Amino acid sequence: MSMESADAVLDERDQRLIAALQCDGRLTAERAGAVLGLSPRTVHRRWQALMADGVCRVVALPVRPDAVGALLLRIRVLGGRIDALTAALAARPDIPFIDLSTSGDEILAVSWTRPGSRDHLVFRELPASRAVTSVSADTILHVFAEASDWRHAVLSDAERGALTPVRTATPPGAPDEVDRDILGALEEDARTPAAAVAARTGHPESTVRRRIARLTRTGRLRTHVVTDPKRLGLSIDANVMARVPPGRLDAVGRALAGHPAVHGAFATTGAHNLHVAVWVRDLAHLYRFITEDLGGSGVESAETVIVGQAVKRPGRPASRRPTSRA
Repeated sequence: MSMESADAVLDERDQRLIAALQCDGRLTAERAGAVLGLSPRTVHRRWQALMADGVCRVVALPVRPDAVGALLLRIRVLGGRIDALTAALAARPDIPFIDLSTSGDEILAVSWTRPGSRDHLVFRELPASRAVTSVSADTILHVFAEASDWRHAVLSDAERGALTPVRTATPPGAPDEVDRDILGALEEDARTPAAAVAARTGHPESTVRRRIARLTRTGRLRTHVVTDPKRLGLSIDANVMARVPPGRLDAVGRALAGHPAVHGAFATTGAHNLHVAVWVRDLAHLYRFITEDLGGSGVESAETVIVGQAVKRPGRPASRRPTSRA
C-alpha cells in the first residue's frame, strides 16, 4: 500500500461505521445498518475490509485492579539516544502509552504504579540513564475521560444513543475465573464470536454468550476501537497541560471530557493540575481549542506539546520511530 493511500482520509460512510463500533465493539451489522440507514451486507463488507486493511480493530481493555495508579511521565532525552530509550520503555508492560514530541527530544508516557510508592523507574532507572536529561512524574488523581471514552463526532446524539448498550451497575468484587478467561480471549479481538471464545476457553457456548452479555451490560467488557486518527481527518495530536484554580478543577475537567476533540482528560499533581489530550483537524483548530475552549473555561495557563509520533497505545503494538526523525 502506498504512503498516500495509507494516510488517505476515509469517506463519511466508513468514518460513521467506525464511530458505530466505538459505541459498541460487538455491535451487529443488522443493528448498525438499521440505525445508520445501510444494508447489513454493506456494513459487514465494509467492516471486514477496514479490519483486513488494518484501518481499525476492536480490542477488549483488560480489567485494571483498583490498587493500581498511574504516572504521567515527561522525559527529556539527548537527541541521538531517544530511539534506544523509547524502545526500552515500549517493551515494558507497565507502560501502555508512549508519545514522542515533534521536537524529537521529549518522551511523554503513562506508567502504571502503586499509589504512594517510590517508583523504581522514576527514581532509579531513568535518572541512571545517560540519555535522560530530566524527568518529571505527575500522579493522576482523577480520570475525567480516557481513550476508550472518545467518540468520533460524525454521529448524531440519537444515533449514538441507539447504538450504545444500556449499562447496569457493575457488581462488587473481581471477575471470577470464567469471566477472566472470556475477557482474555477477547483482548486481541473483542468481536471474536462466542463459539470461537468457547472453543478457546473450554467453557460451554451458552455460558460464554450469557457471560459476554452480562460483562457488556455491567461495563466489565470495555471495548476500544484502535484506529489512526489521521484516517478520520484529525491530523494533529497534542497534549495540553493546564493550570486551573482548585475550586474550578472538577467542573472544567468534566466539561472538557465531553469535548469532541478530547480523548483524555486527567486531574494531576504537579505544576499543572489538568492534562488534556486532543485530536483536531489542523493547527487552526488547535489554536481555537486553546484560546476559546480552554481560555473560556477559566484556565490560568497552558503548555502545549504536539505529538510527532504515537509510539505505543492500548491495542496497538509499539511502532518504530521513523528514521527521518533520528
